[in-house]
Amino acid sequence: MRLAVISDIHGNLVALESVLADIKRRGVDAIVNCGDLCNSPLWPRETFDYLETLGLPTVRGNHDRWIAELTTSEMSPALVYSHDELGPARRRALGELPVNLRLDGDILMCHGTPTDDYEYLLEENHEGSLRLAHSDVVQRRLGDVQASLVVCGHSHTQGMALAPNGSLIVNPGSVGCPIFADNPKAPLNNCRAPHARYAIVTKGDRGWSADFVTLVYDWEAAARRADANGRPDWATSYRTGNV
Repeated sequence: MRLAVISDIHGNLVALESVLADIKRRGVDAIVNCGDLCNSPLWPRETFDYLETLGLPTVRGNHDRWIAELTTSEMSPALVYSHDELGPARRRALGELPVNLRLDGDILMCHGTPTDDYEYLLEENHEGSLRLAHSDVVQRRLGDVQASLVVCGHSHTQGMALAPNGSLIVNPGSVGCPIFADNPKAPLNNCRAPHARYAIVTKGDRGWSADFVTLVYDWEAAARRADANGRPDWATSYRTGNV
């Protein structure tokens, strides 16, 4: 089995198109999506509609939930933009996405942890930046999950680890959002790059392996879109991967 794992697209349609073209070139059995589909000052509606045509197994991210459940007075500026662009039906569909999914019985998909879309699975906040969490912490976050492979997102950081229970955890990184300009104090401020990211996981005779892919795409187009929507701070993050 050979799976492409994508996550944290955040309305970056040009990054998504580049990633999907690269996946097609490499060849996989299926593509799975670990959530946070639309929120950004880019193309939330267009990204949602494109993903609808693909019908990928998809779990709900915290930003998908916020778009569906929060009032606009509780939202960041980018969330308000996404909320308005998406309209009621799309917002409702985001809110109805599952928290986690099982594939073939032995693969678990989630956004953050299996029970919390806002908690990191592999990382922890250390003085404003992310670092790998201790194995005991990772196991606690997994709970009683039994799966040979767990795929997650949320941290926008590519990585993998073997949990004490034997589950291989893979985070593919973010397709389209290296960092959140709306919240520059979030613990995502490790030095980054503007590239699009995803992973391919392959099950062989000895278990799962993972290949992490980092792609150049037309991030200047994303930056111009952010500028056009009055968000030069986001434009900077698309051009540099940092704020």
